[in-house]
Amino acid sequence: MTNVGTGPTLVLVIAVGALVAAGVTLLLERSLTRILLGVILVGNGVNLLILLGGRSGGPPLVGTGPTGQMSDALAQAMVLTAVVITFGLTAFLLAVAYRSWYLSGDDEVQDDLEDRQIVRLAERNEVSTADRGGEGPNNDPEQVDPGPALRRLRRRGEQL
Repeated sequence: MTNVGTGPTLVLVIAVGALVAAGVTLLLERSLTRILLGVILVGNGVNLLILLGGRSGGPPLVGTGPTGQMSDALAQAMVLTAVVITFGLTAFLLAVAYRSWYLSGDDEVQDDLEDRQIVRLAERNEVSTADRGGEGPNNDPEQVDPGPALRRLRRRGEQL
């Protein structure tokens, strides 16, 4: 990778930039498959960046060489943890993409109605009056109906 005492090579820094740039570009797409590939590319780019941050050298085992020439084991442990996290996120996104494909026949992420309303209000430079908070469950469509919980409390004889 690098010589002892020198920094990362320009090729590896460019590789980190290319992986992260391509990953972010794919993350901004509508297809869950492309989002999944973007997460994988960003994860690999960040792992390489963390690995470049560590000091290169000999194995970090006591007695195998001088202490000043040992590599930094913390960067390797952080990359291992990041690989596990990226794998878990990849498995989750694969499950979401499969479920979307199974239910709708494609894996494209659709806009929510609230997203469209926010875009329209932003174009007119207005503030939404639909949800200011504190309206209660009857006036706010985002609140869940508290009926079943209240019925359970009344069966037990408790009061709110």
